[in-house]
Amino acid sequence: MGRVLEKFSPVDWLETRQLVRLALPICGAQLAQAGMSVVDVIMTGRHDATALAAVSVGSSLWMPLMLFMTGTLMGLTPIVAHLLGGQRHNAIRPAVHQGLWVAIVLGLLAAMLLWVSVLPIFELMEVPTQVAHSSAAYLAAVAFGMPGIALFQALRAFSDGMNHTRPALWISLVGLAVNIPANYLLINGGDGLVSLLGPWLPDTVQQLPALGALGCGIATALSMWTMAIAMSLYTHYTDHYHGISLWQRLSLPNRHGIQELLVVGVPIGVAIFVEVTLFTLIALFIASFGEVTVGAHQIALSYTTILFMLPMSLSMALTVRVGNTLGKQLMSHARRVAWNGIIISVIVAALNSLLLWITAAPVIALYTSNQAIQTLALSIIALAAIFQLSDSLQVNLAGALRGYKDTRIVMAITVLSYWLVGLGGGHWLGTRGLGNVLGPLGVHGYWIGLIAGLSTAAFLLAWRLHVISRRTSAIKESA
Repeated sequence: MGRVLEKFSPVDWLETRQLVRLALPICGAQLAQAGMSVVDVIMTGRHDATALAAVSVGSSLWMPLMLFMTGTLMGLTPIVAHLLGGQRHNAIRPAVHQGLWVAIVLGLLAAMLLWVSVLPIFELMEVPTQVAHSSAAYLAAVAFGMPGIALFQALRAFSDGMNHTRPALWISLVGLAVNIPANYLLINGGDGLVSLLGPWLPDTVQQLPALGALGCGIATALSMWTMAIAMSLYTHYTDHYHGISLWQRLSLPNRHGIQELLVVGVPIGVAIFVEVTLFTLIALFIASFGEVTVGAHQIALSYTTILFMLPMSLSMALTVRVGNTLGKQLMSHARRVAWNGIIISVIVAALNSLLLWITAAPVIALYTSNQAIQTLALSIIALAAIFQLSDSLQVNLAGALRGYKDTRIVMAITVLSYWLVGLGGGHWLGTRGLGNVLGPLGVHGYWIGLIAGLSTAAFLLAWRLHVISRRTSAIKESA
């Protein structure tokens, strides 16, 4: 242990402080945005079961679209980080403008998909008619916000690349602050306000209609545009961006700039989409195992997702740090920055695992009082504690590789590891087991598949980071 600490020099601790300073606001922003989904579920659930079902089903369609857009636009972060590190400030503004053009197009395409394709999908999924129509109305409203959230994510990627991650936190909190009252008013209407504030309200207010799921969709769209406008104003009026003059003159669409963003960003979007669909498909596969199994799975997934916010935020910060260092042409130091981040991710994974072991029982009890669900959820979380290491490693290895703009290999590894090993292996173990050696493992088989998939991804991504960081350092040293 002493030799390890000796190698972990003061330069590493300085880098760690810089990394954590970037990561913590990102984590706060992620939690604030996740809070909006929690608020949607709680408030529609209190309204009626149909609204809750409509929002739950609808979210399973628009969230993957939004995450694909977010991932694609995240390609702007390493581009900006490279330009900032290389002191090429004049090139940042046109690069960001290309990101804004891509964001508008992606937002409009997502909106059109939500407007025209949801009812046929619901028919294919055999969603009950009342829920389907209510969910379609919810999605039609959310669709108006998709260009707004795309613009916000593009500007956030720019700000993150400039080593300025706090605006995303504060503006996400603003979005949450808009979402809560707008949800309450639009979902519950005048009756809800009367029950909250009393009958002294004017008649016009008391007669406001309760829109249920549609109201939730309108509130979500309002929050999305509020965040986009707030981020635009912040980047326009603040002095934190060191003379970039982002809004001084709009650059027209440029094929080279758009192509660079798409080459870096689309594989990130696909990788995130693959990860989201992995968990969606697992939820569909285990639906036949019964309510207890589904409930235990969702509780375990919900809790571990919250804990995953810190490793994911660390990954996004690592992309910035590696990109900045490479932009300065410090290739050997960039390799050290990357692997230092991986060491920190191992420490974070150990803390997450410890937290899971200590808090699992009381946290699960907050979710449900059903003893059968609690017992099964505890056994699942025992497996989740095991894969914290591989999960934290794979996401931070991917973050470091994105700093190198090496995203296509990451996408290929993600698809192979998640779908083939994770989903395929998990489905086999869950439904068939290991022949005569071991019978079907049910939901535990799927979680063992997750461990195998995440571990495979971590191993392959570590190999890729070793190769590309060593190659990049060697090229610079020989130049």
